[in-house]
Amino acid sequence: MGCVEMGEVIRRRRADLGMSQADLARVAGVDTRQIRRYEAGEQQPLLSVALTIADALGISVSELAGRTPGRVSLTGDWWASWQTTRDGVEKIATQPVHMRQEGDLVHIAATQRGLSQAEGGYLWSGELRLWDNQILTGWYAAADGAVRSKGTMFLAMHPHGIEFTGRWVGLGYDEQVMTGWATMGRTREDSDHTMTDLIAARGSTP
Repeated sequence: MGCVEMGEVIRRRRADLGMSQADLARVAGVDTRQIRRYEAGEQQPLLSVALTIADALGISVSELAGRTPGRVSLTGDWWASWQTTRDGVEKIATQPVHMRQEGDLVHIAATQRGLSQAEGGYLWSGELRLWDNQILTGWYAAADGAVRSKGTMFLAMHPHGIEFTGRWVGLGYDEQVMTGWATMGRTREDSDHTMTDLIAARGSTP
């Protein structure tokens, strides 16, 4: 377990989330100058303020204090984007998912369809294994009774656990093996943006 100064933790995490000092100050209910002082190491926040800052940054108070945990926590609500095709037409399905972590095992389930049922959208659930705080691998299967889609996922995690990129391989609605890019983020915008960048950098065909 490592240790980092609180000010550096705040600065890094805020930057990773794309928040300005003013953004963080507004959520924490303090003046922007206070955030500057915290990041510069000139002052330490009161416990009540530290709790608010930790919540805003999506980390624990222990992590805010600079204690780096041995395993990143993935439990919570995420957004996932999947590159797929239906009748030869490429589609991007973006949907909310919930992850519940138990050690290295992560249970994942879609909470809404990313596409309409007519377009091939469906609910699904699965299990993933976290390897070396960096890789998620596992399986998924449709939770809609009439849908038989199932397959595997491979996702590489951002060092701070804020986004994933990878791909999926599985049986489509017509029992044919399909594949596509996959991304996950804490917000829909993050997941969509990461997918757009991934396709632009590596092409639409995995």
